[in-house]
Amino acid sequence: MRKPSNFARTMKRAAWPAIGLTIIAFFGAYAVLGRNGVLAYGDYKRQLVKREQDYARLDRQRAVLKNRVALLNPDHANPDMVDEMVRKELNVAHPDEVIVPLK
Repeated sequence: MRKPSNFARTMKRAAWPAIGLTIIAFFGAYAVLGRNGVLAYGDYKRQLVKREQDYARLDRQRAVLKNRVALLNPDHANPDMVDEMVRKELNVAHPDEVIVPLK
């Protein structure tokens, strides 16, 4: 039987460390360049700022709608709000008409 050469023995001994380093390099590169990596952090911050602005806008819109619902409460409805809605629903108000509350 032939004895393996020095090169073959060296390659055999280096195989597992090389595989380990390859795996570590893959996960290291993914940690930096991947979808959730370090470089994606800036994009996440921009998305967070945009979503906070959207949330603030929707919260203001919700407050306006909440106020309108409170004004239409059947127990004590605001006459101006009821008048405005009835005129819109019955097409009695013109699009350029301005309704000025007297109160």
